Amino acid sequence: MAATLLPTLSPPVSRAAALLLLRRAPPLPFSLPAPLLRRLLSSTPSPPVRSPAFRFLATMPSAAAAAGGSRAMPDRADLLMLGIETSCDDTAAAVVRGDGVILSQVVSSQVVQKALNDANVSESDLCAVAVTVGPGLSLCLRVGVHKARKIAKEFRLPIVGGHNLLVLAHELGKYVQLGTTIDDAIGEAYDKSARWLGLDIRKGGGPALEQLALEGDPKAIKFSVPMRQHKDCNFSYAGLKTQVRLAIESRNIPADHISISSATEEDRQLRANIAASFQRVAVLHLEERCQRAVEWALKMEPSIKYFVVSGGVASNQYVRTHLNHIADKNGLQLVCPPPSLCTDNGVMIAWTGIEHFIAGRFDDPPAFDEPDDMQVMQQINMVS
Repeated sequence: MAATLLPTLSPPVSRAAALLLLRRAPPLPFSLPAPLLRRLLSSTPSPPVRSPAFRFLATMPSAAAAAGGSRAMPDRADLLMLGIETSCDDTAAAVVRGDGVILSQVVSSQVVQKALNDANVSESDLCAVAVTVGPGLSLCLRVGVHKARKIAKEFRLPIVGGHNLLVLAHELGKYVQLGTTIDDAIGEAYDKSARWLGLDIRKGGGPALEQLALEGDPKAIKFSVPMRQHKDCNFSYAGLKTQVRLAIESRNIPADHISISSATEEDRQLRANIAASFQRVAVLHLEERCQRAVEWALKMEPSIKYFVVSGGVASNQYVRTHLNHIADKNGLQLVCPPPSLCTDNGVMIAWTGIEHFIAGRFDDPPAFDEPDDMQVMQQINMVS
């Protein structure tokens, strides 16, 4: 059974950099077979119970599943899952088959219907619906949960929801939480810093900032590394964001009304230095927390062999390079998913839903007479 270590580095699931420690080597990531997807994407614990040092998590099957239920379990290759991801600015949906085949994945405004159309299936063909319930922006989450519950109610489908945490996972539904993001996370810090520096963020703030940082001096600005006095595995980027904003203001960089493309050579160099200095400290904080988490995990599971990085920042080569140092230092092998599965997507939600559905961990379809909004915010608030 795989043991996994999964930190949330950004509140939205799709932008989270998830770290997994695996006992067995996964297949090559580019073919996206079912075992690899299962290891990379089954990262959805239920709401945790607090304990002094760690949070021990357990996911219980629904009453209907426990009793055997009346819905026949299809063969894995015939199992179809709709995944809905609305935890931040974008909305994503995907239809994934139980054997790991991605039939469709969409990021746009009318994503659910487009995902179904692209997969050439209808709601009646689905076996269940999976949806992000947190962490993330509550208003965005509400849209996704509302849509998922509406589909589940109309077509009598089980519903599965969840989120990412920094955990050591012994098996599906058996997790020990090691840490989480306590305020702003690394993805948010990259996005905001890129916007403040006047970068073109249409393809994401992270890639834009990483590219500009290549032109800068990473030691030009003396930013402080967050939370060094805290000997835990939690992350915090709110203070670093403030440092970046103050650095821009103190140097009178007109990023608010002059984009990087129109900046003078001197102005561009200043922005590049800030970008490089921010990235160095942001990833140094990431390294320090991950190193401690790896040490804790190895004490609990000495057989761990693989260190897998996924989520939004896994697309960042600077991040991958530095986390590879953590893997090498601890005798682990770094494994990363394809870039297409590192950003906002419904595939990870759908695959997580498949694993939980097969294990009998789902809610029964909503009652026909239940108001559409009933329990939606309650579900979101449980994990926010």
